[in-house]
Amino acid sequence: MITFKFYCFLCLLLATVMLSSGGRLVKADAFPVGGGMVPAMFIFGDSLIDNGNNNDLNSFAKANYFPYGIDFDGGPTGRFSNGYTMVDEIAELLGLPMIPPYSQASSSKEQTIHGVNFASAAAGILDITGRNFVGRLPFNQQIKNFENSLDQITDNLGAGDVAQMLSQSLFFVGMGSNDYLNNYLMPNYPTRNQYNGQQFADLLSKEYTTQLTKLYNLGARKFVLAGIGRMGCIPNIIAHGTNGRCSEDVNQLVLPFNENMRTMINNLSTNLPGSKFVFVNVDNMFQDLLSNARSYGFRVVNRGCCGIGRNRGQVTCLPFQTPCPNRREYVFWDAFHPTEAVNVLMGRKAFSGTPDFVYPINIQQLANIP
Repeated sequence: MITFKFYCFLCLLLATVMLSSGGRLVKADAFPVGGGMVPAMFIFGDSLIDNGNNNDLNSFAKANYFPYGIDFDGGPTGRFSNGYTMVDEIAELLGLPMIPPYSQASSSKEQTIHGVNFASAAAGILDITGRNFVGRLPFNQQIKNFENSLDQITDNLGAGDVAQMLSQSLFFVGMGSNDYLNNYLMPNYPTRNQYNGQQFADLLSKEYTTQLTKLYNLGARKFVLAGIGRMGCIPNIIAHGTNGRCSEDVNQLVLPFNENMRTMINNLSTNLPGSKFVFVNVDNMFQDLLSNARSYGFRVVNRGCCGIGRNRGQVTCLPFQTPCPNRREYVFWDAFHPTEAVNVLMGRKAFSGTPDFVYPINIQQLANIP
């Protein structure tokens, strides 16, 4: 039914740079080398925030070809966007340099000291999720890769300094969408016959809790967790429907996962001393975006800027396909992922928004906690 992942669309972050007609044009080397609000940011997730980790994998989930990156200075990098991803925006807002992907990070202090991106397209909370794309790095493997990077960083800084650095750094995690798009909703998976919607959400929450606790035991203290967005409204889901509208069945399916996340965050905050959690309510953000699209400058809300078939969502953006010229007016870049403009808008809400969008505090407030 669905041949890719979209992920929550959890999106977050802010922008203070110029938008062109298609997206923001910014020099990658324009970021400051240090002096950020936090020492570093470590990123875990799927294709919404993968910035190149799948490039060298034997995987069908790749975006290292034009027109991906058409508005990114440097062109295609593996980002599933026309330009910046949400975590690029977060890094900029926090005053951090561009965070390198794990696949390109070395033991060099300069490359890893401000964080590493471990995200992988098609990855899920469950290891089995995304197997239809062959190569991908599930959340459990991303955590193992973080351990490897931790060894490198410790060699550079020393154990005491690393512990202090980690306690003040942000750990951004955006997982869960693929566990629905590329597992539960896929006809070649048995999951839907084994669990109803609530049971599956509970299964994910249990595993997610274990994984986040592992990160805590490795030194993480400040967590930013993104929920799943209005998955029933992505072009691929609409394209597989019959009425040209959002699938409320799919939207309702993922609600228990988001509801469980609030409970999970409260429990983790209680059980993990010194931990602080922020929940980014991507579902609320997306509902607000759809309801007020025109006022935000968006004209096209139900089809991709680049793709093939109904709603440009049946087949995702192909190599060297010509995308729409007015990318700033599109909510979706391809069959599954939002445009840079949406990442910017939702990032602003995540960074400094109110509790209806980011709970119980926003990213800016989290970063400023000693």
